[in-house]
Amino acid sequence: MRTEPPGRVLRRARRRTRDAVGAGGSARPAGERVIPGVGRAGNRRLRALPAVLLVCGLVLDLFTPPDLSAAPFYSAAPMVASTLLTLRATVLTGVLACAADVLVDARYGTLSGGGGQTEVVTIATVSGIAVLINRLLKRTDLRLESVRGIALAVQRAVLPQPPGRIGSTDVAARYEAAQSDARLGGDLYAVQDTAYGLRCIVGDVRGKGLGAVEAVAVVLGAFREAAELEPTLGGVTGRVERALDREGLRRASLDRFEGFTTAVLAEIPPGGGEVRVINRGHPLPLLLMPDGTVRQVTPGETAVPLGMESLLPPRNTADHVPFPDGTTLLLHTDGLTEARDRAGVFFEPVAAMSGRVFAGPEDLLDALLADVDRHTGGARDDDLAMIALTRRPR
Repeated sequence: MRTEPPGRVLRRARRRTRDAVGAGGSARPAGERVIPGVGRAGNRRLRALPAVLLVCGLVLDLFTPPDLSAAPFYSAAPMVASTLLTLRATVLTGVLACAADVLVDARYGTLSGGGGQTEVVTIATVSGIAVLINRLLKRTDLRLESVRGIALAVQRAVLPQPPGRIGSTDVAARYEAAQSDARLGGDLYAVQDTAYGLRCIVGDVRGKGLGAVEAVAVVLGAFREAAELEPTLGGVTGRVERALDREGLRRASLDRFEGFTTAVLAEIPPGGGEVRVINRGHPLPLLLMPDGTVRQVTPGETAVPLGMESLLPPRNTADHVPFPDGTTLLLHTDGLTEARDRAGVFFEPVAAMSGRVFAGPEDLLDALLADVDRHTGGARDDDLAMIALTRRPR
């Protein structure tokens, strides 16, 4: 399995925390802040607010009686700019605000009076405070960006990229952090080539933070060992379950009673022709046929997530699903199906991919992530992990 140097992973993680805006995904200017939860278009509109305030102030001053002042608009513009724009843009906004007030006062002849001079001094003072606020926010953003970068680097170290091809199967994997804060997510995936065929797992650990990452490490460690030793996929699933139960007794950070992991395990035997799937309370995998048809892989029996065998007897019997040449199996976490737009409508991957033919698993995941970004406006509340496996034509 391919791993990357930690330094490269950290640099890539830090780059990923910088939101891209504008056509072609150009990077936002350094120091320009991103407001989470409003999407790229919403951030662009917010960054136009200081200019809108200046224009409104000028219109109010030029088309209303001289005794009605627009100084509040000029004072608000640099203050708003300090929270949204770069240092240079904040300084420029403050200069323009002062210049606008001076020009209006000069037009009406009020600049020499005490009121006009007081307005200019007030706007200049507010602009200076805005610059100071901008610098303080910049320091906070740098610290948070560093924490985010480290968190994503840890996540990437736990979830290394699998090889692009294993035997006659093309493989692609993606992990996309929600990036709403510096939390570590509980999404996981692993792909392993074994004597029993290609085996993989995609799961979602309950919770966030270091406890979730510890549970992810337990699940992945147990899976990688069991995938090499257990002759059946059910045996692999049972060993992962026992590892969670065992470590829940040993580690106080793992919640043995309320902690659980939804997961789907898949196995493509060496001969091909079918895929074996065990679903433990996870979103349904999808099969993309060569003709563009998409269907869900529904389990034969309902099963509880891993770590909840005390509630119901575990079901570790694999479903055998035909997997002809040119077919793609997509395993994903609920970050895909629970991605919502502004109206609260969930993303529907079956509808989004039906009738489309992709060149390979990499193209499929790239297109799917682009569709999710368009649906949500670039603002997602949950992490997303996906694996795509394409059976190469003979």
